[in-house]
This record gives sequence, C-alpha cells and structure tokens, in this order.
Amino acid sequence: MIVPAYNERRTLPTVLAKVAQALPSVDREVIVVDDGSSDGTREWLKANFPDGPRSGPVFELDGDGNLACQTVPGAANVTICPVYHERNGGKGAALRTGFATATGDLVVIQDADLEYDPGDWSPMYDLIAVRKVADVAFGSRFYGRPHRSLYFHHYLANRLISLLFNLAFNQTLTDIESCCKMMTRQVARSLRLTANDFGIEIEMSAEIARQRHLRIYELGISYYGRTYAEGKKVNWIDGMKALWYIIKFRVNAWRLSPASRDERRM
Repeated sequence: MIVPAYNERRTLPTVLAKVAQALPSVDREVIVVDDGSSDGTREWLKANFPDGPRSGPVFELDGDGNLACQTVPGAANVTICPVYHERNGGKGAALRTGFATATGDLVVIQDADLEYDPGDWSPMYDLIAVRKVADVAFGSRFYGRPHRSLYFHHYLANRLISLLFNLAFNQTLTDIESCCKMMTRQVARSLRLTANDFGIEIEMSAEIARQRHLRIYELGISYYGRTYAEGKKVNWIDGMKALWYIIKFRVNAWRLSPASRDERRM
C-alpha cells in the first residue's frame, strides 16, 4: 500500500488508521511517502514513527490524534513505514519512491486526502489475489457508488480525457484519472514511470494498457471529493497536461511495442 502525502496533516492520521484496518485478514505493508510537506505532516510522522517502521495487528487514533497500536490475537500484521523526500517532487515522484520501496505481492495506491475509501479494496483484492482473474484493478467513480457532486468542468474534463485515452490505447476504462489502483508486484515492477506531477496517473494507465497480455478490470468505488477550499490540488493546468500526456505516452508505447521494434530492425 502506497500513500503519497503532501501537506495533508489534517487528513493523514485518519487515512492511515483506515488503511491499517483495510483487508484485516491479510498481512500488509503501508509505505507513507512524505513529499516535502511544510504543514506539520512530516513532524506528525516523525513523532508517531520515531524509530522508523511500526508493526502491529491494528492501529487506531487515540484522543490526541496519534496512532496507537491495539493487540488483537490472531489478527494479520500491518507495518507502516514512513519515507521522506527532502523537497517536494510531485505526486509522480512520491509514487515512484513508493513503488521502489514496496515489497508486498500486491500494490495499491491510496491518496492521503480522504477522497477515497480503503474499504473499497476488498473486491479488487478478490479479483487479483483470490480468484486470480485480474492483474490490475482500476477503481471507477462512475459506477453508481457514493460520489460527491462538485465541479461540472472536472467531470467533463475527466470524461474527455478517458475517452481520448481509450481511443489511443483501445481500452474501455471510464475513469482514467482515478487515484485508486491495485496491481500485482510484477505489474508494478514492469512500469517505466517518469512523470513527477499528476500526469503519473496517465502514465501508469498507459504503461499498463500497452502490455496487452495484462488482465485489466474496473470496479465501482466511492468518492468523497474535496473543494479547493478544503485542500484539493488538481487544477485546469493538470487537465491540459493530461491531454498532452496521452499523446506523449501513446507515442512512447508505440516505440516500445514489439512490432515497432521489429520494423526498425528491418
């Protein structure tokens, strides 16, 4: 489990408590990447993890808003490991650090802002680890689950970006900009990621889509979106970049395809 965090002091403690309680029958590793926060996020992490990673069966928030480990006989173990960037590098940089640090058999991404619910991981885990019919599971905010109504222009941009991505990569995904994705470790290690900003979502999806042998599923998830006043960071510039990234990563995927390599050798 990878939790990229930048200036999320208000929400990160609750997110980690929720993440630590998700998939309770499975041993879990939570990689928290503080991406150069300046709002007290880093200080909270260092106060709660003074000696590095902490392990236990259950973590809950105490009355002071700190993580407390609870003893639950027979429960699976969870280890929370903080990683620190000295300066802000962007969400993409934080995720690349998380991918490089993670050692589990599955990798799932969870933003630190409470917009996504770790409780939605169970059906994803079932598809990948139990039934073994999927290699990657995308969460979609457009499948009838609770979805906070916010900005129409965000909705319109998301639908346009998803449509253009599907045309470029021959997919049928409904929510390319979703930040909730689960995949096997083999898939995670196959991704050649370079984006530092929110374009990492497009690049991850492109890297997955170009590998035609991968079994990709999409499931409905809940979405508790934030307004800009509440801390939302994505803006119209990121939307414009996403359109450019679709073109860029489509060209990159063509260059990396076996057919194109064969053509260049002829």
